[in-house]
Amino acid sequence: MLTQRLGVTLPTWIDAVDASQLPGLTDFALHMLRDLDAVTAGLTLHWNSGGTEGAVKRTKKIKRQLYGRAGFELLRKMVLLQ
Repeated sequence: MLTQRLGVTLPTWIDAVDASQLPGLTDFALHMLRDLDAVTAGLTLHWNSGGTEGAVKRTKKIKRQLYGRAGFELLRKMVLLQ
């Protein structure tokens, strides 16, 4: 379902998990029903937030490097130069 982007099969999978009576997995599957449209879209569509996550990671790395050593201006310059 994840690698082949088969989000439309999610309700069938949730029904099968519910019938299996596995406590942890059943709770997980039933919680996905709360926002089924969003989970289905995440398993179906090809868009992702990889670029945004990369920018956030890079900014946090720079912040960790400069913690306690420099002010906001140096942090700003490093972010703008990358």
